[in-house]
Amino acid sequence: MDRDTDRTKTTPGAADTAAPEAVTTETAATAGAVTTMAVSRYSVAAGYRVNVRSGPSTQYPIVRVLPLGATVAIICQKYGEWISGPYGTTRIWDSIAPGEYVSDAYVHTGSDDFVAPRCA
Repeated sequence: MDRDTDRTKTTPGAADTAAPEAVTTETAATAGAVTTMAVSRYSVAAGYRVNVRSGPSTQYPIVRVLPLGATVAIICQKYGEWISGPYGTTRIWDSIAPGEYVSDAYVHTGSDDFVAPRCA
């Protein structure tokens, strides 16, 4: 069975309870203008090295693995495969970069619902 972690688990630490960190990022619009928007960063479950996939399912290829103690900025979210993890069972997948998704079950957003816009 394909897992979205290496199954290494440690006791949850302060990173599990930390509030999202607000950061500012710039994105280029199609007309060449630059838009500034606030993006929150969220902690990945302590003790897990989470697989980043090219789509919202374990059927998609792994594009990279997040290191222990990682934080992620969620660009948008969409429904995909049901996944169980340290933060519950969910169909929500977080897009952390173009073509990069992690299950929300491994990201401490503090919510069981969407915390970012839905992906197109």
